[in-house]
Amino acid sequence: MPNKVALHTLGCKLNFSETSTIGNQFLGRGFEIVDYKEKADVYVFNTCSVTENAEKECRQLVRRALRQNPNAFVAVTGCYAQLRPEEISRIEGVDVILGSNEKFKLFNLIDDFSKRDLACVFVSPTKTLDEFGPAHSTDADSRTRAYFKIQDGCDYKCSFCTIPMARGKSRSMNPESVLKEFNKLVESGYKEIILTGVNVGDYGNSFDINLYKLLLRMTEVPGEFRIRISSVEPNLLSDEIIELTAENNKMCRHFHIPLQSGSPKILKLMQRRYKAEDYSLLINRIKERIPDAGIGVDVITGFPGETEKDFLDTHNFLRDLPVSYLHVFTYSERPDTKAVTMPGSVDVFERRKRNNILRILSEKKKTAFYNEMAGRVLQVLFEAENENGIMKGFSSNYVRVSHTFDSSLVNELSEVKILDCDNNLCSGKLVGKKNSIDLVAC
Repeated sequence: MPNKVALHTLGCKLNFSETSTIGNQFLGRGFEIVDYKEKADVYVFNTCSVTENAEKECRQLVRRALRQNPNAFVAVTGCYAQLRPEEISRIEGVDVILGSNEKFKLFNLIDDFSKRDLACVFVSPTKTLDEFGPAHSTDADSRTRAYFKIQDGCDYKCSFCTIPMARGKSRSMNPESVLKEFNKLVESGYKEIILTGVNVGDYGNSFDINLYKLLLRMTEVPGEFRIRISSVEPNLLSDEIIELTAENNKMCRHFHIPLQSGSPKILKLMQRRYKAEDYSLLINRIKERIPDAGIGVDVITGFPGETEKDFLDTHNFLRDLPVSYLHVFTYSERPDTKAVTMPGSVDVFERRKRNNILRILSEKKKTAFYNEMAGRVLQVLFEAENENGIMKGFSSNYVRVSHTFDSSLVNELSEVKILDCDNNLCSGKLVGKKNSIDLVAC
């Protein structure tokens, strides 16, 4: 009887929360969870299909697992499984492929975990992807941060993106169920709850509620905790949400807002739902209302038709915006997307060169943002891990902070005055605590 399972996640925080839920199903049936690099009886790979590299990594992981245990049962689920089940079925040693509707139904679909000659494929057509699978992932040891899935799917038609095909239409968790699960997480001791989804800002489109109204109800839950939004589209980040964040300390003073390009021409080709000037107005409105807000940005380099001028427009646009850091992606051709047929393909070397330029800009932005924190008091949530006498945590506005390990600070929202910053390193002291030890943010 198999008793060890290894799970591995590729891609976004939403995938991590779903993998955690799958893992809990195994735990409830007496399995022991081990690291995917160890020998296991069952391997579950939750995949991504945003870039070609994620698909290549999935194939490599399956082969590595079978080198560790040739008789292991291998299950592949996630976006890659939904979009390319035939491709995965040709990988020798894969036993079952589960689509987006089926990923939480492994134990209903499989009677035993015996090795198979051919892969079993359970993948529903994209047009039928209308189920909502609740999920959350947690750091069970310290009960510090929890990723909580409240939304799935996307109705947007960005020309580069496969997610609507992989996850189906936008749908949300019932608001009463959200609040019930949210209360459980708070009562369990989690001090930061990160709301995740494919398009979190679209929450509630099938209910008489929107994201702002849900956040308002969450902040009314008793207890000491804070809420972080994983990512929100610029056209869905309302003034009401910004105002709530400014006024309520249960809301993290941090937004991650995808841009993708600062070039009006490229934004139009991408079929994004805003203009560059709209984005600029939004960022400046946030900083005017919340001066110490941390703001992250997603951006893609090398999209078809992106000339040197278009790239410079993006670079200069971001250079002049008061944002804190960038997540930079190199454009990757995705089958069945509109962009893959567009003219003006950018050489792969040039894509990577532009990526590196924006990464350098990101480091400059982050350094400048950290330097702005000198003299400010930040709220930091310290984690339990002891790394050679050092503990770490995040501030409300997403500054990473480290401290000489002190068990009394674990899972506590501590006020920290930042004293000095240099090259993304900030020193500070706990506010209101005698004999406080210097802190370092990194």
